[in-house]
Amino acid sequence: MSGAPRYRTVVLDVDSTLTGIEGVDWLAARRETETASGVMRLTERVMAGEMPIEKAYAARLERIAPTRLEVAALAEAYRDAVAPDARAAIASLQAAGVRVLAISGGLRDAVLPFCTGLGIADADVHAVKLRWNADGEYTGFDRRSPLVKQTGKARMLQRLALPRPILAVGDGSTDVEMRRAGEADAFAAYTGFTHRARVVEAADFVVRSFAELTERVLR
Repeated sequence: MSGAPRYRTVVLDVDSTLTGIEGVDWLAARRETETASGVMRLTERVMAGEMPIEKAYAARLERIAPTRLEVAALAEAYRDAVAPDARAAIASLQAAGVRVLAISGGLRDAVLPFCTGLGIADADVHAVKLRWNADGEYTGFDRRSPLVKQTGKARMLQRLALPRPILAVGDGSTDVEMRRAGEADAFAAYTGFTHRARVVEAADFVVRSFAELTERVLR
């Protein structure tokens, strides 16, 4: 690989991209079958582009009501299911001068320790904060976060004013919105864990692994 990187910034999704887990579904699986199946159906509809995320975000969390301890356990599950070559890819991109961020509609208390463990700076990890009471019981989430909206990732990029060109990488409909809004210069559909037809159709190109992503960015 030689020459300047094709992109100055790479924005990574987390669930089903950096890790094989969909965090909300993982938490839902710890509830009764009816709750778990209902939450998982909503997740798939959102990620496939059949429903905007704002119509499902609160509903899923209210059904699950995840505790602080369960979200901490999710961070460990993320690590156990990390995408092959993800850590090496992040290090290679950063060494070439590419800024690497994680922008996720997932839960910050699980996403942050997972992503910083992969070498992404704390300030470059963006996700949704949850609220708990003194006993660690769920009381809500940050409804002001742009990431609980369908176009939230695009709005986050606009707010951050990152070095361009920007490549967005992910598996879901909210990732596509970054490219559709013009806040990302290209979108790569990541299919290492799941293949969603609408997402792939909207992509500039497809990557099946983080090794392939590194080649695409660094030539």
